Amino acid sequence: MTDKKKVGMVSLGCPKNLVDSEVMMGLLARQGYEMTADSSAADVLVVNTCGFIDSARQESVDTILEMAQLKQTGNLKRLIVAGCLVERYREELQREIPEIDACIGVNQLKEIESLIEPNGHRVLPVYSDGAAAPELFLYDETTPRLRATAPYTAYVKMAEGCDHTCAFCIIPKLRGVFRSRSPESILREVEMLAAQGVKEFVLISQDTTNYGTDLALKNGLARLVDSIAAVGGVEWVRFLYCYPTAITNELLDVMASRANVCNYFDIPLQHASRRVLGRMRRGGNREAYEQMIERIRERVPDVAIRTTFIVGFPGEREEDFDELLDFVRAVKFDRVGVFTYSDEEYSAAFELDAKVDHSIAKDREQRLMKEQARISFCRNRRLIGKQVKVLLEGKSKESDLLLEGRMESQAPEIDGSVLINDVPDGSNARPGDFVTVEITDAHDYDLIGRVV
Repeated sequence: MTDKKKVGMVSLGCPKNLVDSEVMMGLLARQGYEMTADSSAADVLVVNTCGFIDSARQESVDTILEMAQLKQTGNLKRLIVAGCLVERYREELQREIPEIDACIGVNQLKEIESLIEPNGHRVLPVYSDGAAAPELFLYDETTPRLRATAPYTAYVKMAEGCDHTCAFCIIPKLRGVFRSRSPESILREVEMLAAQGVKEFVLISQDTTNYGTDLALKNGLARLVDSIAAVGGVEWVRFLYCYPTAITNELLDVMASRANVCNYFDIPLQHASRRVLGRMRRGGNREAYEQMIERIRERVPDVAIRTTFIVGFPGEREEDFDELLDFVRAVKFDRVGVFTYSDEEYSAAFELDAKVDHSIAKDREQRLMKEQARISFCRNRRLIGKQVKVLLEGKSKESDLLLEGRMESQAPEIDGSVLINDVPDGSNARPGDFVTVEITDAHDYDLIGRVV
């Protein structure tokens, strides 16, 4: 290639999508393309989209249109759209946004190189199922990857796809069946990343607790996490997106026994009402969830538990929401995220009756988040006066006068931070270092402290 094109990547959506973006950047960098973070300087831009819910789709479309303007105001010659939005609306995207030069689906990432040049296809073939290519894509440790996270933190995608049939979700239609990477592949990637200076490893997939079942592995996640914790240089390992009915005692024992396995669970429960959970096609009920959480807290002292809920699901009555609210008050989660139901075409819930008015759903979201803010503040106040291990991340987004970092109970991007307003004279702590911080004050979601 005689003329090195500058390629920019705009990655939207979840960390799983970010890994896909990193893989595409790695493939392009290997071919000699220069990657740039300055969109206005890019000759080619790739927008990796999210199409999960309405707000994410709107953000994706707005970003595509914003980047398309750079064909007039910047250096942009070619605009490529990738990701979940392509899987859902590739024909509509091409028709409605003519500035798009090419589209690529989630299982076609290896084809990104063929789309960069002007003679690249306008759109890769749409296969018979309208979504996935014949060979479902799953990267491994040999796939080039150009990481976009801080140098001390890395996401590791353990698996792709999903076998659950949740009524509100279309991920299986977009991403295909659940398929795990081999433990050996994941371990080799962790070892390579640790050798590069990565200290915090975040394991992700659509359902991490299902890891290895397709490979006939027993206690696959527990054994994998235990093996990763034994790798030199791994200071923290955490895993996100646990299915509530699949958290084993073996996994809890690994968390409790390994000092570098973060005492942190991310378990999207979605609701607490048995009736709503049934309509959602989710396993479990409030009583089973309370027993599970009690078991986790008994076996893993000081564990932090994060969950997410959907309010306004079709058929959710006021008494169902009251049960959810009561459940949150009783359990006292450390972190809670709340989404209003998004009526997704092609999902099973799209066909359900008794749709909840959006204004009612928003009101329920606000009431639940107000209650959780009170709970979170009370739980944070218990940390005042305690000393905690913090991963220093640099200057705070709140103010250049503050530093910020995270405790093991705070996952990157989705949880609060520890804001540091006092550092001893002569301290040479840098981003990526672990420091001991005494907590001096607490807010609803963030904590204030000083380096000891």
